[in-house]
Amino acid sequence: MRSGLVISRRGGMLGQLLPPFRLGLGARVGPGTQVMSWITLADYAAVVSFLLAHPELAGPVNLTTPHPVTNAEFTSALAAALHRPAVLFVPEPVLRLAAGGVSSELLASARVMPRRLAAAGYRFRYPDLPAALAAELAG
Repeated sequence: MRSGLVISRRGGMLGQLLPPFRLGLGARVGPGTQVMSWITLADYAAVVSFLLAHPELAGPVNLTTPHPVTNAEFTSALAAALHRPAVLFVPEPVLRLAAGGVSSELLASARVMPRRLAAAGYRFRYPDLPAALAAELAG
């Protein structure tokens, strides 16, 4: 299993982003054009169960939704879900200075598609980011 960013209010990237976004300090990172492939925690668990029930799916399987987004789109969607503005941005040089080696992960781009899951008939509970964020933040 090759996983994209897992969306969960309990931790990970979303858990770290919630406090500043709730304060209206949400910010696009770098150019904002970097692609983020993601999956909700609920879909992640469901995909694992699906794979256990389908042993014929051997080999690498991408655990991401079919709708990756850019960092700018993610920033806008999270701000909208929290009813907060997100007009700030962190320039790449400032990010590299502040975050050091982690900055390369934040500036990386990965458009990963779940082709094998789709071909096997898996249907995502939350395939689009606004619905995924609403569900995750409501729980």
